[in-house]
This record gives sequence, structure tokens and C-alpha cells, in this order.
Amino acid sequence: MNVTDAVRQRYSTRAFLDRPVDGALVRELLELAAQSPSGGNLQPWIVQVIAGERQAGLKRVMAAKLDAGEREKGEYNVYPPNLWEPLNARRATAASQRFQATGIPDDPDGAVEMQRENFAFFGAPVGLFFSLDRRCGPPQWADVGMMMQTFMLLAVERGLATCPQMIWARWPKTVSTYLEIPETHILYSGMSLGYADEGSKWNSFRTERAPLSDFATFYEI
Repeated sequence: MNVTDAVRQRYSTRAFLDRPVDGALVRELLELAAQSPSGGNLQPWIVQVIAGERQAGLKRVMAAKLDAGEREKGEYNVYPPNLWEPLNARRATAASQRFQATGIPDDPDGAVEMQRENFAFFGAPVGLFFSLDRRCGPPQWADVGMMMQTFMLLAVERGLATCPQMIWARWPKTVSTYLEIPETHILYSGMSLGYADEGSKWNSFRTERAPLSDFATFYEI
């Protein structure tokens, strides 16, 4: 598989098989992903990997918190307030696709059900959490994002699937109790990792991308 194939095949997987992932493989992929670009070679990313009973415990706690209607102060706004066009339309279309594909009602109760799947790692046997020092700025956040993308493409090459989950940044205190993330670090994102359940309705759709003319301008080329 080449890079182009990996880019085209990658998608945010929301249903995984009950099949374990070799820990040695996860370590190998992270070592390779650390070759990602990093301004000044700061390499600001901190990665914590969770599986087994530790992961199961976190899933139980999150389910209980959702049942109780609890909320936490998030690390940041996952989306900007008063989202503008065409960004708002893109988000709305993607959400509509998910509700239609899964048959979950597009209402507040349905939204909670969607969150339940998120915080259960969509059934993936491995979860990853990415954090960085709070003193870091936007350039270092970009570094972590590039590292995550590199990891996701490497996962595709090895037959694995992923789903980046910034929604975990809404629950930093709860995650920190399981992963001991210090207060000096910001929880940037989670990620589910495993083998895709290709037959699941959760994986039956793909979001569209805007055409080149919508986002690129060329000068003298």
C-alpha cells in the first residue's frame, strides 16, 4: 500500500470488531508516527494508551456520568461558537448522515446515544489519548495533529482502523483519573484503534470533501 491508498482508505471508523490489537504493533506505529514534522523539533506530543480493564473501567464511569446527566468543563471548544457557513452546513450534513445510517433519532436523546458510542470507543479494544504542555501554543497543537494523522495512516497500512475523538477533551478530569495526566498538560484528543467492523451500519457512509476550487488559490503555477 502506498500513501495515496492509505489517505483514500482512511475514514473515521465508528464500529470495531471484538478482536485484540497486538501491543507490540501499537508501539511500533507510535515510534514511526513520531517521525512526524515538528517545528523546532519540539515533539510536544504525549501519548497514553489504554486497553483491557483500565479501558473498561473508564467506559463504565463515562456511561454512569452520561446516565446522571453530568458534565465537565472542557479543555476547549471542539467547534467555534456560532459556526458560520459553509462550515456549519458541512457539520450538519455529516451529522445527518450519521443519524440516517444508524437509525438513531436526530433529537436530544439520539445525541446522547451517539455520545455513548463515542465514550465506549465504538467498541475498539484500544484507546489513545494525546496531550501536551499547557504552555504550548497553536504551532505545537498542529504538531500533535500531524503526529495523529501520521499514526492513522500507518494504522491503515497495517489493516487497522481509527477514529480521532476530540470530544474526549470535554472530560479532562475524568480521563485524568485513569491516565494521571498532570494539570500542567492539556488533553488534546482521544482516538479509538482496532479492526473495523465493515458490515456495521455505523461504517456504511463516507463524508464528502469540498472540491479543490473551494479551498486553494494558485499564483503563477
